[in-house]
Parts: sequence; C-alpha cells; structure tokens
Amino acid sequence: MARIDPSINFNGNAEEAFTFYKSVFGGEFSSLVRLKDMKDPGFPVDPADADKIMHIALPIGNNILIGNDVPSFLGRVNEEENRSKISVAAESKEEADKIYKGLSAGGNVEFPIGDSPWGSYFAMFRDKYGIEWMVDFNPSAKK
Repeated sequence: MARIDPSINFNGNAEEAFTFYKSVFGGEFSSLVRLKDMKDPGFPVDPADADKIMHIALPIGNNILIGNDVPSFLGRVNEEENRSKISVAAESKEEADKIYKGLSAGGNVEFPIGDSPWGSYFAMFRDKYGIEWMVDFNPSAKK
C-alpha cells in the first residue's frame, strides 16, 4: 500500500526551514540535492539558483517530510496557498505507474514519471481538480 508524505515548496529558505524541523523532530536528512547538482542539460540552472534546494527529505516516524526551493524561472510561491503537494510513496514501480496514470488523467503534468536526479522514480502534476501531487518510488527506501 502506498504511503502519503507532505511536500512543501519554499522561496529560497528550504534548507533553513528543514534545519529548524530537524531541530524539532530530530533525525538526519535522508536526501539533500541542490539545483547545481542537476546533471540534466535539458534543465539549465540559473547561477542565482545554484545553491537552492532541489530536494530535501527528513524522515519523521514512518513518514518523510519533503521540501524544495522553487527555481526563479517558476516565479515565487504564494505563501498563502499552493505551496504544498501531496506526495505518494509507492511500494513498486508498477504501483507508481498506476497511481500516476490514474491521478494525472485530465490534469496538467509538470514532470512526467521517470528517473529523478535523486535516484527515485518520480512524477509531479496537478490532477483535473487542480490538486498538486507527486508520485515517488524509491527502490532503496526502507520499508
């Protein structure tokens, strides 16, 4: 059965916020990838965004708090709304494909399902109702 984890968008202070969350909940980051670590030539990174967070994850109990900074070319996040997504942690690639295909039907795909820069199988989209989702299968994640 898939697990749902919260994911939060930030306007450049994701690392600061997650350091704070870590001080409250304890633990260690299971992932921290900066925009400059992107190895995809199809995703150029503005030098002003280089040190921003592409993906950060903090395990909390059986769940994971996920976050990122929004790259400047996407504009600022409205901090009063639309700054979070529902992240579904699938147990298999097949389950990820099924969930992605179902939820994204009629919606707007931002990042089609495929391999992510942080090593998982990942997609990001809005469903036909405007709800923002991420689907992720990480084969190395602890079950």
